[in-house]
Amino acid sequence: MLVRRKHALRRAKEEGDLTPDGARRHEALGRVMAALATEAEFIESCRDLTWWRGSDDSWHLEWRDGPFASEVAVLLAERLAVPGDVTPAGPGSEMSAVLDVMGVRFELHAIDPMGTARVRAKPGFWRLAEALDTTRRTNARHPWEELLGG
Repeated sequence: MLVRRKHALRRAKEEGDLTPDGARRHEALGRVMAALATEAEFIESCRDLTWWRGSDDSWHLEWRDGPFASEVAVLLAERLAVPGDVTPAGPGSEMSAVLDVMGVRFELHAIDPMGTARVRAKPGFWRLAEALDTTRRTNARHPWEELLGG
């Protein structure tokens, strides 16, 4: 009995990802995301953090609430402080900023940002630093005591 197999059309691989430039582009994204992941305050204050690759091989990062885009640009410049790896590619504002990380352009977009100062002052915002602060003396239970059930 003759059996014919149907072959699915194969998608063409993106050539840009198989080149050294593609590897550098993804390494730059990894470094930026790792730097942001170390900032608990940034992660806790942002909603809907998304990223995508632009048509010109740049990366776009976008979030709601949280810090201003210019504050995130300064934060990334401090965290990725290898000389020549991070340079501002344009003026930053509250809503957008542009960075050049390892020769890869990053466009930062903040939607309805509050700014770092307002995030820290926001009532009800649970901060990890407050939860772990054992030096405060209050009559109420410490946040870390509530976490540990003590």
